[in-house]
Amino acid sequence: MRRVRMHNRSGFTLIELMIVMTIIGILAAISVPNYQWGIIRAREAVLRENIYTLRSSIDQYYADQGKYPESIQVLVDKKYLRDIPKDPFTGKNDTWIAIAPPQELAGGGVQGLPGVSSTSTGVYDVHSGSDLVGSDGIPYNVW
Repeated sequence: MRRVRMHNRSGFTLIELMIVMTIIGILAAISVPNYQWGIIRAREAVLRENIYTLRSSIDQYYADQGKYPESIQVLVDKKYLRDIPKDPFTGKNDTWIAIAPPQELAGGGVQGLPGVSSTSTGVYDVHSGSDLVGSDGIPYNVW
């Protein structure tokens, strides 16, 4: 009688559970790196968009004012930007690296450029403040 009761019990054997756990482990090992690269690619896309927005605003300011803005904050103060965008890799909006105009544009080498005086200074370009290297092998702070 006892043998009949033992055979009627339903459930999973240890082997079946081990196989299922192995399959779940393999799927997790495949999906986690893809998920992490997806996050990095999304942050890189946000960084590209933020840099494009900042550079476009600098160009618009220069076209309107005839000089480069003294800082990135001036773009917000003069309503060229609503707010300074965050750098997705540093998580802050004050880590942008502001690049001054080259000497040619500051009046040192090219004469006769309209709207450019020998005292042109300010923010000519911006780069990320992150020290990390992008998926293309180029550091984010030189994008």
